[in-house]
Amino acid sequence: MNRLILPALAILIATQSPAYAINEKYRQQLEQSGCTQVSETQGCDIHKTKAENAKAGFTNPAADSATTQAPGQTPYAGQWVAKSDAGATVATIRIDAKEQVWVNGKRVNAKRTDGTLQFRQGKLLFTIQGDRRLQNEDYWMDSAAGTKGPIQIE
Repeated sequence: MNRLILPALAILIATQSPAYAINEKYRQQLEQSGCTQVSETQGCDIHKTKAENAKAGFTNPAADSATTQAPGQTPYAGQWVAKSDAGATVATIRIDAKEQVWVNGKRVNAKRTDGTLQFRQGKLLFTIQGDRRLQNEDYWMDSAAGTKGPIQIE
């Protein structure tokens, strides 16, 4: 009995087909129409073009922002200034296209965490939001003093 079950089980596992949430044709229709599964339930027509659906008021802002950003470009790149609540400069930050970070001219290690770029210099932790549509989400925190303040792009 065991001689039959084990090979049958092995064959069954080997021949299993992959399971997908949506089929390939439907995915292509969503891509070509510019719709998402959510916007389709709100009236976006998957049988129309992206332009026709955009004219009707259905757009995919996540896809739009992904296509407008140049490949290899990072939303973090640029000159940043960390300020205190009183308006004094706490640190100047420079981030290049490869997401290498310098704080006050000194190179520091940075890591991406949950849509943000985080890096530390001493007791200061800097957090810069990757989605530039979100305002006032860039901040620094001093773990020793318990203070916090905004980071602004120059």
